[in-house]
Order: sequence, then structure tokens, then C-alpha cells
Amino acid sequence: MSIDPNAPTQPSARQIPPVWDGKTVPIRTVSAPHKRQVPLSGVAFGILAGLLLGAYLLAPFRINLLLLGIDRAPEGTVVARSDTVVLLTALPLQGSVGMLSIPRDLWVEVPGYGPNRINAAHALAESEAPGTGPQWALQTVRSNFGIDVYSYARIQFNGLSRFVDALGGLDIDLPQATALYPAGENHLTGEQALALVRDRQGSDDFARMERGQLFLKAVLRQALRPATWPRLVVALPLLLGVVDSNLPLWDWPRLAVAVLRAGADGLDARTITREMVDPFTTAGGANVL
Repeated sequence: MSIDPNAPTQPSARQIPPVWDGKTVPIRTVSAPHKRQVPLSGVAFGILAGLLLGAYLLAPFRINLLLLGIDRAPEGTVVARSDTVVLLTALPLQGSVGMLSIPRDLWVEVPGYGPNRINAAHALAESEAPGTGPQWALQTVRSNFGIDVYSYARIQFNGLSRFVDALGGLDIDLPQATALYPAGENHLTGEQALALVRDRQGSDDFARMERGQLFLKAVLRQALRPATWPRLVVALPLLLGVVDSNLPLWDWPRLAVAVLRAGADGLDARTITREMVDPFTTAGGANVL
């Protein structure tokens, strides 16, 4: 039997397609996809970096910060009394944040100046040497209260209303009618919110301190609402424009963690109360505590 050299070659069983038309088709071998292996050193580095970040953010070290609210300073200066004096303390590990409001009329020994209201320390130093006001306020609190506080955040109230408006206003829940606003929740613009904090009609320093704490809580509560987050792009630069601070950069993330963990309703807000002080009149006729 002769073999036709032009006849197609019979393919092997492995090469035969489902319907063979007499032509051989080359078979391509498809290998399984190669899985990229993550080096063990990379995994270890990621775990180590996460542990170090967590240890840094939750380090068991207290942050003490003095909040100074400056109001109605002459144009272009900050030579003014600190009408708001709040000592803030935070422990990121515990997620706790405490605030202590100090009456502005508290009669204390101002280092280098003698007896005076505690809110005068900032103005006295700032008028003599611009830029020293916050440090003198810190020194006054340290020497009179025995508290290790070396960082401050100074807020100029005159520009704060624009920040509040950029947040969309504030919802402030008033425990009782005050400053022409009824008890309960009130939605206020920036100007209205600051007027509420500043109001001196029919109230005293202790009532103003309580309203100041309500204001701070309302700001935090508004900023933490997801609906407000897009507004922060505009609001935060406005806030930074009216705040200056010497708190180290590495402490801001730790403070933020403590505040976020505590939340507005978790802030331990306290004041020096009427029962803790004795009102009297100085030889110069000033009514102080």
C-alpha cells in the first residue's frame, strides 16, 4: 500500500479539535496565573509601622492646653484681655477630654505685675512685648494653680463667626431661656452664636462660662457630622486664620484622637463655681473674685 505524501498527517489524540477538518492546529499550553508573593519583610514592616503608629497615637501621656479667647482687640493687634480662659486636658489612650473654665474676674497674682484679674495677664504682657501675651497667661495659670501647662491655643473671636457660618451654623441646646433665645434647641448663625457667648445682660461670668462650653460642644458636634465634612474644606482655613498655637505638631494628631474618641457628648466640661470663690471689691473699686 502506497502512502500519498500530500495527504494530511493524522494529529495525535491530544491535538484533535472537536471537529477535525483534516488540518492540524497547534496547541498552546496555558499555565495557571502566577500569584505574586509578598515578601515576608514587607509584611513585618507593615505590622511594625502599624504598631508604632498606634503606640504614638495612644501613648499614655497627658496633653494640657490653655485656650484663650481674645475679644475686641485693636485693629492689627491682639492687645486685649483673654475674656475666655479654658484649661483643656486630654488622654488619647483613655479617649477622655476635660475642660475647666476659669472666671475672667478671678483675682490672682500675675507674675511680674502683682495682683490683678487673671484675664489681664495676656493684655499686660502683650502691650509691652507683642507675642508674649500667651506665655504670660500660661505662667499665670501655672503659678496660681500648680498645673504643668506649657501649650496654648489663642482664638480671636472677631473672625470666628465666618468659620461658624462656613459650617452651616450651629444647633445649640439651651437648658434655659437666655440672651433672648428660648430654652431648647436653637439654630444660630455665627454672629448669633458669638452674641450668645458674649451676652452680659442679666447674667454673670459663671453663666457666660457655661454658654461658652455649650458653644464649644456645638462646634465639635457640628464638625463631626458627616453632612458637614464637605464644608470643612472651606471652614478649616477660616479657623486657622483666627487661631495661633504653640502646641507641637506631633501632639495635634494625638489630641484629635482623644477628641474623636470622646465626642461632643463625652467632654467632661466643668467650671470654677460660685461656691468656690468669694466676691469682693478691690481698693480701686473693681468687682473681682
